[in-house]
Amino acid sequence: MDRHRRTGRRPVLQGLALLAGLSLLPLRRAGAAERFTALATTGMVGDIVRALAGDAARVEVLLGSGVDPHTYKLTRADVARLMAADIVFYNGLLLEGKMTDALVRVAGSGRPVLAVTEGLGDDYLLAPDAFAGQYDPHVWMDVGGWLRATGQVQARLAAYRPDLADAVAQRAADYSAGLHTLDAYARTVLGSVPAERRVLVTAHDAFNYFGRAYGFEVQGIQGISTESEAGLRRVQELVDLLVQRRIPAVFVETTVSDRNVRALVEGAAARGHSVRIGTPLFSDAMGAPGSYEGTYVGMIDHNVSAIARALGGQVPAGGMNGRLAAVKE
Repeated sequence: MDRHRRTGRRPVLQGLALLAGLSLLPLRRAGAAERFTALATTGMVGDIVRALAGDAARVEVLLGSGVDPHTYKLTRADVARLMAADIVFYNGLLLEGKMTDALVRVAGSGRPVLAVTEGLGDDYLLAPDAFAGQYDPHVWMDVGGWLRATGQVQARLAAYRPDLADAVAQRAADYSAGLHTLDAYARTVLGSVPAERRVLVTAHDAFNYFGRAYGFEVQGIQGISTESEAGLRRVQELVDLLVQRRIPAVFVETTVSDRNVRALVEGAAARGHSVRIGTPLFSDAMGAPGSYEGTYVGMIDHNVSAIARALGGQVPAGGMNGRLAAVKE
């Protein structure tokens, strides 16, 4: 949601408050041994649900690769899919702000609906001053935050299908073990970037949790939402930063136009400092289904390796998969 646009914000917040209240109602449970349909709004959320539900569920993802959840408007077919699902999982924190009315309708029908960021708490969530009182929704950029979200999904699936609670718990333990490995890899590789180069300049403010977790200063051209416009003053501020601190690379994102990032490169070049554009990062959507980057682990591995490589860190051949293969040998 646009941090500069206040009009229309109150109805969205009221809708979210209603949705939070509806989520406390008793769950309408599926019968034992009955396969159910779980719908996730984003690929990152879907990755958790698919891993924990296993074969007991048919897991669908509403938004595909390259689709920006900040600006996406539901079609009639999307609403029909939401209403047909047995259980719905979404990110929350206004990431899917334009879907609020539809999510309220689903919850009001008696179907369980969960924001995976629910219950993370003020002690964890970030609310940067520039976000006008809103929490930053990009929790998945910190693997530790996604571990917390995994716990939320586990609890809701177990409540929805008590007969599956033990199986879900085991899958959650296995999935969480993989996330701990990913987090350790990220800390090692990102820790190899020289301290003076740990500045991440991207198209929009999607990496604040990443920066806090892994020790990077993060600068986004646009604000919390890709709807916000990057002003000339902001672009000039970042050009000054790149030149003064000799930052070697900036990054585009797969769901955001590269126009503003290219303006930074051109501005720095005009002042005698060469800046290259690093490998595109996955921010608000994962890679193509069926690809390594189309998984949460692959998405974060890709980002960590791309950032470290462009800023002077040491990256094992093949990224995290390459390191694991070397350990096994």
